[in-house]
Amino acid sequence: MSTESLRRDHGLIEKMLKALDTTAVLLKSGKTIPAPILDHMIDFTKNFTIVCHHGKEEDSLFPVLEKSGMPREGGPIARMLFEHEVTKQLASKMEESAKNYLQSGSPDALVADIKGYVDHVALHLAKENNRLFMMADMLLQRKAGQVDGDLVRTEEAKLKELGKTRAHYEKIVGDVESSLQ
Repeated sequence: MSTESLRRDHGLIEKMLKALDTTAVLLKSGKTIPAPILDHMIDFTKNFTIVCHHGKEEDSLFPVLEKSGMPREGGPIARMLFEHEVTKQLASKMEESAKNYLQSGSPDALVADIKGYVDHVALHLAKENNRLFMMADMLLQRKAGQVDGDLVRTEEAKLKELGKTRAHYEKIVGDVESSLQ
């Protein structure tokens, strides 16, 4: 499958969405979430999800889909690009409310921003998994190995720019999950 690398990313992102959801529930019930956990969550959302994962789609998948006949304007690519921009805005808003929470101790804005981010990204991933990736796998089936290889190289380059590895982000997700249990 040409989208295998992206589907693996989605699995990791979905684990972080569950952790964020748990965090919102804990905050709402009066529990304190320490700064290092929030920092890991923000790092993951900004760097793994936006820089790495969206970068793989925007720099590798979308251009090859366009070359294979999928229109960039008015179709699924345009919609995904719009939703990537919304994700970036929601992540920035969540980062700001996390800083305010750590200063004030008031969780309300952070809870609302986490919920907004989780709801948006969960719906976005479902659209990609159930529509875009299915179309891409059909359209690119003859180029699957090449496309997946390009996605892996893009991931490595994006993470290298950040000075991080996939293993680093997998560990962050595991650490956050275990700290919330």
